[in-house]
Amino acid sequence: MALASARGRWLIATTALGSGIVFLDGSVVNVALPAITDDLGGGFSTLQWVLDGYLLTLSALLLLGGALGDRYGRRRLFLVGLVVFSAASVACGAAPSAGVLVGARLLQGVGGALLVPGSLALIDAVIRPVDRGRAIGAWAGLSGVSTALGPLLGGWLIDAASWRWVFLINVPLAAAVVLATARHVPESQARNASRLDVAGTIAVTTGLAGVTIALIEVPTRGWTVFTTATGASGAVLLLAFVVIEHLHPTPLLPLSLFRSAQFTGANLVTFAVYAALSGGLFLLTLQLQLSLGYSALAAGLATLPITVEILLLSSWIGGVTQRTGPRIPMTLGPVLAAAGFVLMSHISPGCSYLPNVLPGVLVFGLGLAFTVAPLTSAVLSAVSDERAGAASGANNAISRVAGLVAIAVLPGAAGIDVSGADSLAQGFRSAMLIAATACLAGGLIAALTISRGCDARGPVPGVQLACRPPTEPGRDDEAAGLRQG
Repeated sequence: MALASARGRWLIATTALGSGIVFLDGSVVNVALPAITDDLGGGFSTLQWVLDGYLLTLSALLLLGGALGDRYGRRRLFLVGLVVFSAASVACGAAPSAGVLVGARLLQGVGGALLVPGSLALIDAVIRPVDRGRAIGAWAGLSGVSTALGPLLGGWLIDAASWRWVFLINVPLAAAVVLATARHVPESQARNASRLDVAGTIAVTTGLAGVTIALIEVPTRGWTVFTTATGASGAVLLLAFVVIEHLHPTPLLPLSLFRSAQFTGANLVTFAVYAALSGGLFLLTLQLQLSLGYSALAAGLATLPITVEILLLSSWIGGVTQRTGPRIPMTLGPVLAAAGFVLMSHISPGCSYLPNVLPGVLVFGLGLAFTVAPLTSAVLSAVSDERAGAASGANNAISRVAGLVAIAVLPGAAGIDVSGADSLAQGFRSAMLIAATACLAGGLIAALTISRGCDARGPVPGVQLACRPPTEPGRDDEAAGLRQG
């Protein structure tokens, strides 16, 4: 199917909006956290669980969602995911207590894990190869904008109505995507669906849960028998996951992908930058509202320049990447993001927006714009076409795990505890400097591991450089049936 055709445009619009709802929900809730605690109660760890409960099931089940889509139909799983996500959103909006809200957020993550892999897998399977790169770029740009718009939309909904509408707004959006998908998007599934990796799914999900519980609860409870046992068992299960993936004939995460230095490097950059992004913006939003007295809408507007920069620069940066390869923008982007966090570290009670907040937001947004699209390009160009689905699925999962870990770890590492706004104001500077350090590490990794103009299929057009050999033949069977997003 041609990207320029009517069906091609419908495919991009529906898959981008569907996955965009999931990405939107990952960022829109940030500005709602103070309102949620005012209404439902709970300490700082409750705020962490509202975010991390969602990221836990989303990140742990993304790869399984892709495999299920290959087996039972990518469009079918995309639609099932939308329905589950919508039902969970209603439960979030009606939650009578913080515990119920966290439970509903866990279910939201399950729905997201079913629909996100199908979005990119449908593009990969349906769009003709010559248009696939532009199609993925369009999907990434539209989905990225939905993420960046989250704080603004959430702030407006909270001030105009209630924090509950941050979740309920998903329902009409998802309904529109369901109707458009059922009418305009063709079904697609793998010809020879692989055996599901049930053991790997259980190991990674329970392992991440155990580690997350320990990371969030230790600052509050200390190293009790419970936190120690859950943390240790989680770590053991994550190690078991690696062993299971090595032995399974059709693993969720083909470990042979990491034989590519570029693929490994790109995913290390992903982990560093997305950890800084998730943890840093989580605390920035709280700092603006709890320490500087911003309303929810004002806090959302404060980060609007990030959205504008992504919209204005994505296409140009994509062209630069096509000409130069991903190494230069992937090195420069995290360094700029680090500079933005350093500037943000000076935000404190009594600061004004224009001289104290806006400069850091602008520099950070510029760094993010330079990083996101080249990062996706580097991941996909590191593997052959047959393994693109598995590679993008792994990268997507790693980015969510990075956010999960950062939200659990960064507050404690910066000395922010359950005592409230005073603790946040005192530890915010340290948190921003830690986030900056993570971004700098990402830029250094990119400089050392990302090739300038090569991919697994040969040279990038317009970049005349020697390339590494293609991926080893005979290895693509490990990715069979793993076309995820």
